[in-house]
Amino acid sequence: MPQSRTFKSLMVTGGCGFIGSNFIRYLLTEAGFSGKIINVDKLTYAGNPLSLNDIAQNYPDQYQFVQADVCNTDKIETIVKSFAVDGICHFAAESHVDRSILSPQPFIDSNIVGTFKLLEILRKYEDQFILFHHISTDEVFGSLEDTGYFSETSPYQPNSPYSASKASSDLLVNAYANTYNLPITMSNCSNNFGPYQFPEKLIPLMLLNALASKPLPVYGDGKQVRDWLYVTDHCEAVWTIMSQGLMGETYVIGGDAEKQNIEVVQEICDILDKRWPTKESRRSLITHIKDRPGHDRRYAIDCTKIKQTLGWQPKESFETGLEKTIEWYMNHQKWVEKVQSGDYRNWIATQYDG
Repeated sequence: MPQSRTFKSLMVTGGCGFIGSNFIRYLLTEAGFSGKIINVDKLTYAGNPLSLNDIAQNYPDQYQFVQADVCNTDKIETIVKSFAVDGICHFAAESHVDRSILSPQPFIDSNIVGTFKLLEILRKYEDQFILFHHISTDEVFGSLEDTGYFSETSPYQPNSPYSASKASSDLLVNAYANTYNLPITMSNCSNNFGPYQFPEKLIPLMLLNALASKPLPVYGDGKQVRDWLYVTDHCEAVWTIMSQGLMGETYVIGGDAEKQNIEVVQEICDILDKRWPTKESRRSLITHIKDRPGHDRRYAIDCTKIKQTLGWQPKESFETGLEKTIEWYMNHQKWVEKVQSGDYRNWIATQYDG
C-alpha cells in the first residue's frame, strides 16, 4: 500500500542542473509544495542558477540557494541542521558518459564519495526522520539485446566509468538502508529530455547544431536504442516516490518511448524543416562518427511497479515532449546563448563564493 509523507524542509542536491532545476520548478509551480526548498549545488560547468532566476524571484519565502559541494561534510551538515531538513532528494552527480571516458576522477569524487558523505551525515541524525531519495540511471544495468526490459530486479552490469560510479552509489545507498535502517528510497530513470538541458546532451546538441547548420554527429550506425522520458514526467514520478513510496524500495522510471538515436536526430530535423525550412533538408547534416568505447546498444524499462503500486503514468509521448522541448529552446534563445558562450560563469562569479 502507498504511504503518505509530507515535508517541511526539503534539500535538493544538484538543484541547478537539468533535472534538479526542473524538479524544484515542478514542486513549486505544479505540485503545490508548501514547504521550504534548499537548493544545494556546487555549480560545476552544467550547474546554472539562471535556470531558476524566476523561481528565486517568485518564491522568496520558499526557495533558498546555497552553493556547496556535497563532499563538504561540514557545510552540508550545517545546512541540514540550520534548515531542519526532513527530506533530501539527491540529484547531484556528474552525468555525461563521454566526459567520464575522458576523465573518470570527477565521477568517482562526486557520484561515489559525495553520496557516501551524505549518507554519513544521515547516520548522525538517525534519531530524526530525514528521508533520503537517491536518483540513479538505467545505465547501471548495462546493455540489452533486441528484446527484454530493465526492472527493479535487473542485475548491475555497468559499462562506462559514469555508470560504474552510479552503480557504486546505488549499492552504498542500499547498504546503508539495510545496515543502519536509514529511511531511503531510490529510482533509476531512463534518458531525460526537456527544457533547461545542457547542450552537450543528444537532443539539445542536435537541435542547436541543426538550427546553426552545423554537422550532426551520430555515433556509429546510430541504431542504439534509448527509452526517452520527458523531464516533468520524471519529476512527478520522483515526487510520487518520495511522498508515497515504500521505505527501502527502488522504482525504475521510463517513458514507454523507445527510439533509435538516429530516429531522434531525424525527427528533430523533420520538425525544424517543417517549421523553418532551408534549401536542403537538415538530414543532410547528419554525420556518422566513430562509436564511443563501451557504448551500450539498447536500454528499455518496464516500470510496471511504479504504475501499479503508486499510480504514476508518463503524460508525454516522445513526440509531444519533443515538440515542447523544441518550442522551449526556440523561446529561450538568451538562455541558450549564455550557456553556450559561458557568460553565465562570469555572472556566477559575481554572485557566489567559490
